[in-house]
Amino acid sequence: MGVRKFKPVTPGQRNKIISAFDDITCSVPEKSLLAPRKRTGGRNSEGKMTMRYIGGGHKKMYRIVDFLRNKDKYAATVKTIEYDPNRSARIALVVYEDGEKRYIIAPKGLTVGQKIASGPGVAPEVGNTLLLSEIPLGTNVHNIELIPGQGGAMARSAGCYAQLVAREGNHAVLKLPSGETRMVLVTCRATVGVVSNADHNLESHGKAGRRRWLGIRPRNRGVVMNPVDHPMGGGEGRASGGHPRSRKGLPAKGFKTRNPKKTSKKFIIERRKK
Repeated sequence: MGVRKFKPVTPGQRNKIISAFDDITCSVPEKSLLAPRKRTGGRNSEGKMTMRYIGGGHKKMYRIVDFLRNKDKYAATVKTIEYDPNRSARIALVVYEDGEKRYIIAPKGLTVGQKIASGPGVAPEVGNTLLLSEIPLGTNVHNIELIPGQGGAMARSAGCYAQLVAREGNHAVLKLPSGETRMVLVTCRATVGVVSNADHNLESHGKAGRRRWLGIRPRNRGVVMNPVDHPMGGGEGRASGGHPRSRKGLPAKGFKTRNPKKTSKKFIIERRKK
């Protein structure tokens, strides 16, 4: 894995940095695990724009990814490592001993032909999914459940992982990618390893057109708008004073938006770093 830098032979390639895709082993997805994905263009059911800067983009099919990893009786063999246009991480097509095929989030170091398994009593090796109660302390994990049987919800993006720091009674203590330290039930599942494609944050689109292919429309700043359109708009010349805030008036930097009465607050030991 890595990134490719281009020679500046055209303006669009001057700042272009993209993934090398050298870890991809197959370019055609498994047809039985595809589902249609309809674009909204940021509009709701009434056709009104509710999200700005969304629209266009190349047509995509959704890859049905197994976040549960609940097929415990059978081991699986990694068949391919594939690109997924819907997420930053790579996905792996695995074939179970009974013939069933599933997509999983591919961890770093997973190779074609490798055997993986899930369930109680499984060895804590890369790609294996087991209960937090059975994973050794200090292990890096991803695709972590918040509720037993719900499916992985945390640490699923490219290069992400959480570290299992401690176990206290019925809860495991995890240090999350954001720096937050929180408790999760030891009956929740997690997959051993770090999510693949860690160099994703080094990529640069290079030109506006490439962002349009991804369905991202041009974004204009609040300070260049009129006062009727944005709290930071207006002023003579290039005035950009006032406190940074959103279009609805919520402060944008340093303002805590998390509800202090949220039920999950009791599980958070230390909040994320600013």
